[in-house]
Amino acid sequence: MNTNTSNISIKDHTKKILEAIGENPEREGLKRTPERVEESMKFLTSGYQMTADDVLNGAIFEEQCDEMVLIKDIEMYSLCEHHMLPFYGKCHVAYIPNGKIIGLSKVSRIVDVYMRRLQVQERLTNQIAECLMDALSPKGVAVVVEAVHFCMTMRGVQKQNAVCVTSSLLGTFRSDRGTRMEFMNLING
Repeated sequence: MNTNTSNISIKDHTKKILEAIGENPEREGLKRTPERVEESMKFLTSGYQMTADDVLNGAIFEEQCDEMVLIKDIEMYSLCEHHMLPFYGKCHVAYIPNGKIIGLSKVSRIVDVYMRRLQVQERLTNQIAECLMDALSPKGVAVVVEAVHFCMTMRGVQKQNAVCVTSSLLGTFRSDRGTRMEFMNLING
């Protein structure tokens, strides 16, 4: 680690970035930008300070339901770890209980824990699925994330209509074609 910068805040680094691109960080429109960037980055990466256990907080209940539970169209956004540019879209999460269910809002909160980190979409999708599998030991978990990546739309290949779709299918969603098809029909219907 470079000890010369280890104690410099995000705010200080932002000021240096502004100077490096030829801006005056003291001009009217930019005076508070370093503070705002620091606040934004702390929020957008707050998932590093959270765990799934923090958000589950005892909201797992014994229940003999054995039909699919699906929460679809969960709004999500994250920062690409390669360019630190946003990607955003929606997340669909389903599980088939095996004696335990989870409070519905907790599914969205689990998505929050993992999306508020520097990410790649593939890992984000797997982390959500594995977290639910570990927490509930269900018969299966399915997660699909559909996202637009600013690293593809604003720079590089500049493909404004490209959407990346990733999936993680565990348990019966992987082994049973009928269960998998039911999930896909529900999220696409």
